[in-house]
Amino acid sequence: MIERPLTDWLPLTMKEVEKRGWDEVDIVLVSGDAYVDHPAFGTAVIGRIMESEGFRVAIIAQPNWKDDLRDFRKFGKPKYFFGVTAGCMDSMVNHYTANKRLRSNDSYTPGGEAGFRPDYATIVYTKILKELYPDVPVLLGGIEASLRRVTHYDYWQDRLMPSILVDAGADMLVYGMGEQPLREILKLVQKGVPFSSMRNINQVAYMHDASTELRDYNNWNSVELASHEVCLEDKIKYAANFKIVEVESNKWQANRILQQVGDQILVINPPFKTMEEAEIDKSFDLPYTRLPHPKYKKRGPIPAYDMIKFSVNMHRGCFGGCSFCTISAHQGKFVASRSEASVLKEVDEITKHPEFKGYISDLGGPSANMYKMKGKDESICARCQSPSCIHPVICSNLDTSHKPMTELYRKVDAMPAIKKAFVGSGVRYDLLVDDFNKNNADGNHDEYMEQLVTRHVSGRLKVAPEHTSDDTLRVMRKPSFKYFKLFKQKYDKIQEKHNLKQPLIPYFISSHPGCEEQDMANLAAETKDLGFELEQVQDFTPTPMTVAEVIYYSGVHPYTLKPVKTAKTREEKQAQNNFFFWYKPEYKNWIRNRLNKLNRPDLVERLLGSPKKENRGKPSFLGNYSGKKKR
Repeated sequence: MIERPLTDWLPLTMKEVEKRGWDEVDIVLVSGDAYVDHPAFGTAVIGRIMESEGFRVAIIAQPNWKDDLRDFRKFGKPKYFFGVTAGCMDSMVNHYTANKRLRSNDSYTPGGEAGFRPDYATIVYTKILKELYPDVPVLLGGIEASLRRVTHYDYWQDRLMPSILVDAGADMLVYGMGEQPLREILKLVQKGVPFSSMRNINQVAYMHDASTELRDYNNWNSVELASHEVCLEDKIKYAANFKIVEVESNKWQANRILQQVGDQILVINPPFKTMEEAEIDKSFDLPYTRLPHPKYKKRGPIPAYDMIKFSVNMHRGCFGGCSFCTISAHQGKFVASRSEASVLKEVDEITKHPEFKGYISDLGGPSANMYKMKGKDESICARCQSPSCIHPVICSNLDTSHKPMTELYRKVDAMPAIKKAFVGSGVRYDLLVDDFNKNNADGNHDEYMEQLVTRHVSGRLKVAPEHTSDDTLRVMRKPSFKYFKLFKQKYDKIQEKHNLKQPLIPYFISSHPGCEEQDMANLAAETKDLGFELEQVQDFTPTPMTVAEVIYYSGVHPYTLKPVKTAKTREEKQAQNNFFFWYKPEYKNWIRNRLNKLNRPDLVERLLGSPKKENRGKPSFLGNYSGKKKR
C-alpha cells in the first residue's frame, strides 16, 4: 500500500500547517469527532468546501477541554473565524442511553473509546474559544447546534434551555445542511464584512440586542414565537411554538422567526430552497481522501468510519416527517438527490480503496428508497406547509417512482470491480405497498422490489414499522401496521420464488408518546403471530426539535394542543420494553402477572400459551437488552 502524503488531509497540527508553507490559518474548525476525510463526516465536508473557496483551513479534532487548553491554542488566532461543531451526533445522544446511563463507547473516536468530548460539546468549545480569543467570531454548525437553535427541552437535564446561541455565546449559527449558507458567509468574509453585518443570509440564526431596531431584509415577513421566559412558565405555549418552527423550517418561501430571550431577540432567517443536483454533487465530488487522518493509526479503528467506508449516500432529506426522528428537522423534508454520474464516480473511488474486496455495504440514504423522489409540480411544493409528504396519506403530487433507483443499482452491479452492492439503509416499506401507495401503474415498485430482494439484501432486510397500534402510529406519523403485513407477504413471495432465506428485520419503539402498556403487549403478540422474536427494539429518547420530544415535555400534541399520554418513569418505560422479550424464560412470570393485572388473559394465552406448557422463570428487572437503532 502506497502511503499518501500528509498534505492530502486538512492539517491537524502546526507541523502540517508548516508543511503546506502557510504563515497563518484563515479558519479553524473545532469538532467533537475524530477527523475522517470522508463526505459522510460533516467537518470534512465543511473543511473541503472552505478549501475549495481558497481558504487555509485547519482542524482541532476532539480537543482536551480539561487541561491547560493547549489544543485550542495550537494554531493561534485564525484570520477570519472559528467554526464549532459537536460532531455527527448531538453530544448528549452520543453519551447517554434512553435510561440516561453513560455509554461505554463512542463510535466517532479511534478505538471506540468514550470520554473524548464533553457533554454539550458545542457550548463547552465555544466558551473556551471566547475566553481565549474574545475578538474572533465563532460560527456554530452541525446537528447539535441546528436542533437546539431555539428554546428546546433537554431530556438529560429535564428542563427547557434557550437557543444554544445564548448558552454558547457564539456569533452566528448555521442550521440544517450548511453548504449553501456557508458559501454565502465565505464570500462576505473575503470582502471583509464582519459577522455582525451578515444579517440577510438564509438559513442562519443570531442574537440581536432588543434595545435596538431590528431591520427587515429580503422582503421576509417575520413571525414571533412565545418568548423563552413565557415558555418556562407555560408548556402549552412552548408546544405551540414548535408547530411554527417545524412549518417554517420546511417551507420554500418561509418567514423569518423571532423569539425574545431576556434582553435579546433570537433571529432565525428562512432556509434555503433544497439543493439542486449540481449543488449536492459539488459537495460529494470534493477531493476527499476517504480515510481517517493518519495520526489515528496507532489508536485503533474508528467504528463509525468502518461502518460507512464502503457505502454511498445517494441523497439527503426525508419526506416521512416521523414524530421521533430528527432527519427532516436537520436535512429537510424535500429530498436532494445526487446525479447518477456523481454516485457512479464515488463507487469507482471506493473500488480503489486498499481494503476494498468488491462489496458495497450500502447504496442508500436517510431512507434507502427516496432517491430522485420529489413533487411532480414543484409550484405546489412551494406552497406546501405539511410536515410529511406521506402522512396520513401519500401526496398526489409526490412522484414515488423507484425506476431511477432500479436503473442505478443495475449500473453499479455492472461495474467490473463490484461483486455485490447491498442496501444497508432502512427501506421505507410503505412506499412499496400498492394499497398505501397507489402510484404503481407501470409496476416500477414491483420491479424495484424484485431487484432489491434478489440482488441487494445482505442476509437480512431492515424496515421500521415502529409499532402495531394505529393510535400510536398516528402520533408517530407512520402508516397502519396492516401495510407492514402486506409488505411482508410481498417480500416472502419474492423470496419463495427465488428460493431465498433472508429474514425481514422490523424495528419497533417502546414508550413512545401515545403508547400505553397494553399497546406494547399487543405489539408483542402481533409480531409473535408473524413469527418474530424481536431483538431490534429501541426505548424512546426525546431529542430536541421533534414532535415526540414536545409531547413528552408538554403533555400535548403541538398541532392540536390536546393531551397525549406518555410513559415517563423508568419503571413505566421498562415495563413497556419487557413485553418484547416474551420468549425469554426470565420474563414470563412478570408478563403473566402484569397482563392478569390489566385483565388481559387473551394476551397471556397469545404470548405465553397455557400455564402447564409454560417453562416458568423468575421475573427479571435487569434492564434493556434491546439493540439500538440510530436516528
